[in-house]
Amino acid sequence: MKKFIVLLILCCASSQVWPEEATLQNIKVDTDLPAIERGMDDLMNNCHACHSLKYISYLDLLKLGIDKKKVDFMRGDQPLAAPLTGMLSDEAAMQMFGLVPPDLSLMTKAREGGPSYVYSYLLGYYNTPDGVTHNRIFPATKMPDPLGISTATDPAKREELKKTAHDIVSFLAWASDPHSAERHRLGYYVIGYLLFLTALLYAVKNRIWAGLKKH
Repeated sequence: MKKFIVLLILCCASSQVWPEEATLQNIKVDTDLPAIERGMDDLMNNCHACHSLKYISYLDLLKLGIDKKKVDFMRGDQPLAAPLTGMLSDEAAMQMFGLVPPDLSLMTKAREGGPSYVYSYLLGYYNTPDGVTHNRIFPATKMPDPLGISTATDPAKREELKKTAHDIVSFLAWASDPHSAERHRLGYYVIGYLLFLTALLYAVKNRIWAGLKKH
């Protein structure tokens, strides 16, 4: 009986520890251009070798405000309308990982938790005592630690990697809805037009009723 109670306590304790380890770190993405551009640079250096952003074109980067020389350097001989395809072919990816790395265009919308999930995933890598790398957020992942957070022991280096992950997620949040700012600006015009139209119709209604009351 005592052994059963001890075992039950251990099971309860372990069930409390695991959710704490896998808890998402809630973040607020940056929407300013410098942060998004830094995230783009970091993603191109750390993720683009395997992952694509098929719903984002080089033209979208120009419209965002990225310098044309940088965009031209990134795209090489590809047209401006070409998507940001990864450098690793599907066949090579299947041989290396047994699956094709997912497209990142809508990743912050596809995962429950949104940007917080992706941020926590990037920083969720750790090494076991026997030297095997795992991820707390997605244990079944086959992707190697892209930022090297699992081997970073210096506090300053870990803080730097957290900023890098935050910038990458900010870029991916923009990539999941690159026309959001444009829609917001258009929304202000639409609301202004509707307010003007409402005031105009109200004035016309008052004028018509004023004429009817005289009769």
